[in-house]
Amino acid sequence: MITPSQTAGPFFGYALPFAGGGEMAPAGHPDTLTVHGYVHDGAGQPVPDALLEFWQAAPDGSRTGVPGSLRRDPVTSAVIGRDGVGFTGFGRVPTDADGHWVLRTLPPPATAPYLAVCVFARGLQHHLFTRIYLGEPVGDPLLGGLPPHRRATLLAAGDGVGRYRFDVHLQGDEETVFLELS
Repeated sequence: MITPSQTAGPFFGYALPFAGGGEMAPAGHPDTLTVHGYVHDGAGQPVPDALLEFWQAAPDGSRTGVPGSLRRDPVTSAVIGRDGVGFTGFGRVPTDADGHWVLRTLPPPATAPYLAVCVFARGLQHHLFTRIYLGEPVGDPLLGGLPPHRRATLLAAGDGVGRYRFDVHLQGDEETVFLELS
């Protein structure tokens, strides 16, 4: 019998992406940041069918978020996505045909100065965990324990006012630091 971790994929497009999945920030919020990038395979080619999930503490440091990411229409039960008002602390975005993804969120707090990321992609038997730091916080134990060239793979680059770029490299010389979580 084949178990889920032994099957080939991806199978993300049917049920996992949802309306507004990349809009973590409430609509029109003045502090909204755009974080975007590409997912690259070991040969440096874009991965057009990856899925990224994001978790983040709210700017005030709270980690509970608000319900609303997967709201349903009360009549049809169809998933209608976010309400556009509350910060849920959760986002899910697929890459496009060029391997590009986009997330709109609020600045993370100094107490948890990163976005936690889970990457699902073809060829992976298990998803991968990493972080995106929007700047290099002083005293972060994870960053402090890495050599500079590896630390750089977790730091988003400024890409204009209120914009950051973060590319995920699944393998190779620029491989992103992935975390072992149990």
